[in-house]
Amino acid sequence: MWKQDRTDYNCGLSNKEVGLNRKEYGTNQIKKVKQRSFFRQLLETLGDPIIKILLVALVIKTVFLFHSFDWFETLGIVIAIFLASFVSTISEYGSEQAFAKLQEESAKIKCRVKRNSQVMEVEVDDIVVNDIVLLETGDKIPADGIIVFGSISVDESSLNGEAKEISKVVDKKGTMTNNNSCFRGTVVYDGNALLQVTKVGDETFYGKMAGELQEIAPDSPLKIRLRGLARVISRIGYCGAFLVAFSYLFSVLVIDNNFDLNLILATIRDIPVLTGYILYAMTLSVTIIVVAVPEGLPMMITLVLSSNMKRMLKSNVLVRKLVGIETAGSINILFTDKTGTLTKGKLEVVGFMSGGINEYKNEQELYTNRALHSLVKLSIVENNASSYTSDKKIVGGNITDRALLNFIKSTNDNEVEKISNIVFSSERKYSSTIVRDKKWGLLNLIKGSPEIILPRCSSYYSEFGTKLPGVNIKEINKLIDSTTRRGIRVIAFAINNNYHVDNLDNLTFLGLAFIKDDIRKEAIKGIGLVKSAGIETVMITGDNKETACAIGKEVGLITSDDDLVLTGSELKLLSDQKVMELLPKLKIVARSLPADKSRLVKLSEQMGLVVGMTGDGVNDAPALKSANVGFAMGSGTEVAKEASEIVILDDNFLSIAKAILFGRTTFKSIRKFIIFQLTVNFCAIFLSIIGPFIGAETPVTVIQMLWINMIMDTLAGIAFAYEPPLEEYMKEPPKKKKEAIINKYMLGEILFTGLYSSLLCLFFLKSSWIHELFRMDNNNKYLMTAFFGLFIFMGIFNCFNARTNRLNLLSHLYQNKIFMLVIAFILVVQVYLIYFGGTLFRTFGLTLKEFEIMILLAATVIPVDFIRKIWLRLRKEKLGV
Repeated sequence: MWKQDRTDYNCGLSNKEVGLNRKEYGTNQIKKVKQRSFFRQLLETLGDPIIKILLVALVIKTVFLFHSFDWFETLGIVIAIFLASFVSTISEYGSEQAFAKLQEESAKIKCRVKRNSQVMEVEVDDIVVNDIVLLETGDKIPADGIIVFGSISVDESSLNGEAKEISKVVDKKGTMTNNNSCFRGTVVYDGNALLQVTKVGDETFYGKMAGELQEIAPDSPLKIRLRGLARVISRIGYCGAFLVAFSYLFSVLVIDNNFDLNLILATIRDIPVLTGYILYAMTLSVTIIVVAVPEGLPMMITLVLSSNMKRMLKSNVLVRKLVGIETAGSINILFTDKTGTLTKGKLEVVGFMSGGINEYKNEQELYTNRALHSLVKLSIVENNASSYTSDKKIVGGNITDRALLNFIKSTNDNEVEKISNIVFSSERKYSSTIVRDKKWGLLNLIKGSPEIILPRCSSYYSEFGTKLPGVNIKEINKLIDSTTRRGIRVIAFAINNNYHVDNLDNLTFLGLAFIKDDIRKEAIKGIGLVKSAGIETVMITGDNKETACAIGKEVGLITSDDDLVLTGSELKLLSDQKVMELLPKLKIVARSLPADKSRLVKLSEQMGLVVGMTGDGVNDAPALKSANVGFAMGSGTEVAKEASEIVILDDNFLSIAKAILFGRTTFKSIRKFIIFQLTVNFCAIFLSIIGPFIGAETPVTVIQMLWINMIMDTLAGIAFAYEPPLEEYMKEPPKKKKEAIINKYMLGEILFTGLYSSLLCLFFLKSSWIHELFRMDNNNKYLMTAFFGLFIFMGIFNCFNARTNRLNLLSHLYQNKIFMLVIAFILVVQVYLIYFGGTLFRTFGLTLKEFEIMILLAATVIPVDFIRKIWLRLRKEKLGV
């Protein structure tokens, strides 16, 4: 616990005292979550539901069926597991390293301290308790402490979410109070002071907030869906395993014995023979389980997430956690900040109104009345916490001060002596500066809130700089009301002949400045995209209700009278149940507090919604962490970024909309791959079960199956991983949190095309008409070569069916060049294998006629699926993935 010592504020700590205090109170470093090692992340990826099934099958195959071990197939499983885990790990590990580099900047910040009677620069991490830190305008406060000399105005919005400056002054009693306490991470807007450090590192308010973020994040929708898919596939696999085992045993025990009961019983009593049959049936069962599981799915998911992560970075979206991409696409409700996200975060004076109620759009117009211009310039330039540098850059002050100073471009012609001043505070709501000007003499310049200044004005300055009695307060207030309803802030200026800075009697009204934080044009498009995607967007802001409503209408957030706007105090009075009832209509929460964000996130999740949350401050971190996907702003605090899955580098709402689009594209790519792979798997299982009954055992060799697995798992995964993000995806309603990966459309395509492919394979193997078209010999080597080609080319043609629900299979194909390259590669390799595979691949060159027959039969999967799509359109059923 900190104990205030008698540190000499002029001398500061000695080197010895620095060492002792560091030993007693610790360093100023914020402890970060220990980064998982590459190896540990690799092990954690093995917890994927699909990989778990493969691991179980692998163990069974290794332990119980060693004598008939299929090394090639097993090697394929091991490779699939390793590649999926390795690619996933290396992508996420690399993303974390990129994020770590982004965070390194904050650790390099230096601050000025007094030590050994000298002012010296030290890194923030080297600050210790009782250090005396020199603060001035623009500095970021490096640790918690109290003001011991001077006064400053501090922006604490990163902690409390309130966009206002708070004055910090010395407490005469020397005790710690709200008026003299400063906190790490806040920014000095105005003034100079000495800060005595009271807390460092994890003990600071900032550090404690960071420590509270170590809670386990909720499971992502993708993880929940994969878990459900694993359950479904495992059941299908187990049923298929039972059926194929039964099929095989029925074939060898019943069919091969011509249904003779005596022969059947004799075979059963022959224990060695029966044991051999049972072991082989078990081998087939495990094989079916392996075939049923889309073993390439984990790797494909990793590939699509990794490829989209790189593409998103080009759109100023840094993905920290890969699964955050897909989660973004599943969002049902999005809570967003206003400043810097929907607006530019850069205030601009859009006009000035004089006491005579004449409006001026810029300084040039105001300059036509030189006397008035001179007074306005004096009031803005001298009663301002900002100032010009030698190269005319504006520094210091808050964003309002800088906007006002930016309105006045001309320099002051007169010599002005600044005598005294008081800075703006949220309690006082005005600032005052007494100056002595060569032309105007002694003046008390007042600037602040209209509701404070206007009622105290008894006269006003005309355009010629003369005082006139009376002020049309009613007309001016009417103008202020109409202006604030358009989202424009209003600041009043007046001049006092009483030369006490805290006296507001008998003011002379000078005019009003209109300040606006312009809407980002891209934000309007972003809101439109998000709304069209069926995602409810709620803006949470510290602005008043009128300004918030004006912004909401301008960006398209509020479009009807049913849209609900609440203040933080109104929200607080509502029960959780009532908030959940109102949530579908809620569009804006004005004058919000940090607790409002966390509450809304938690209530939305209780409703089963997938929640997105944007934020930039320390106060936003708990809500970012508890949301399903947190979007931190690139200009935000390190704690906010640490709590998020995605960092929006340009603070732009449109970038959030793009992240949602990429998320939806990711999920659709996964579904397309599942359609392709499960169709092939269905065909393989069907042939394995039915084949023994009709004398057509699996007609592909182990080496051929290895090539088929490579196509199904690795190459197809790469092909589907680069599907383009189409804006039309943002016109679909969001998926429910627990919606199964396989929907009705997918199931129909898998079963229909899978069944057709299976029947086509059986027809090819058993039809005498087909046999007549091929050269026949004792081993049917040309027929089996053609069958190998048929199976591969059916898969290639079905890739086009799977990637789009459109009748035009080439739609947007040019946007996925990787898909075309992969298909071309498979085609070239397959043709090569047919003619030059030799005995290793059991292939023997086909004649041109045989090759054409094989291709034509394989290509029939396209018109057959075309008929299915036409049928669905006629029935007006939902299409697509």
